[in-house]
Amino acid sequence: MPLIYLFLLSLFLIIFIQLGIFGIVLEKVGLSPNSAALLLGSTLFGSMINLPLFKITSDENENINNQKGPRLLFTSMQPFTGTTIIAINVGGALIPVFFSLYLIFFHQLNPLQFIPAIMIVSYISYIFSRPIQGLGVGMPVFIAPVTAALVALIIAPAQSAPLAYVCGTLGVLIGADLFRLKDIKQMAVPVAAIGGAGTFDGIFFTGIIAVLLA
Repeated sequence: MPLIYLFLLSLFLIIFIQLGIFGIVLEKVGLSPNSAALLLGSTLFGSMINLPLFKITSDENENINNQKGPRLLFTSMQPFTGTTIIAINVGGALIPVFFSLYLIFFHQLNPLQFIPAIMIVSYISYIFSRPIQGLGVGMPVFIAPVTAALVALIIAPAQSAPLAYVCGTLGVLIGADLFRLKDIKQMAVPVAAIGGAGTFDGIFFTGIIAVLLA
C-alpha cells in the first residue's frame, strides 16, 4: 500500500479520535478501548502486507514495462511483466473478515439477517465498482456504508450497528474484489490484492461510517 494512503488514513484517524467519533463506534459494537486500539493498529500495519495466493496471466499491454504495483510482504515494488499475482491484504481483508466473524458470534447475529444483508451490499458494491487499469478496483467511498447502514436498519434495527459493519465490510470485499477477479486480466497490474489499495479505504471507512449511520 502506498505511503500516501497510509498517511491519509492516519490523518483521518487522528481527526476521528479528536472528534470523539471512535467513542461512538466503540460503544455501538461493544469494543473496549484496548481492543479498539489493537484493531486499529493491526489494521493499519496489516494494510502494508499482501500475502500472495496464486498467479494469473494478464492481457498484453503497451505499457507493460512501466507498470509497478504494491509490495508483497516487505519486498520491493513489483514490476508488471505480463503476470498478475493475486494476493490478499492483511489489514484490508483478513482482519475485517475475522472481526466480522467476531461480531457475528458475539452479538449472535441471525444468518437469515446477515446473509441477505451481505448479498445486497455485495451487489451494490459490484455495480458501483470499476476496474482501473494500472491501479486496481475503485468505487465511491460513501456508497457501501450508506447502503450497509440502511440495510441493517431495515433488516435488524436492534442490532443495526454490528450488522452494518459486517455487511458493509464483507459486502465490499465480495462485491468490489472477489466479483471483480474476472476483470484482473485487463488491469495490467503486477499485484492485485484482495482488500488492498483501491478498496482498502472503502472497506476501512465503510466499517466506521456504516456503524455511525446505523
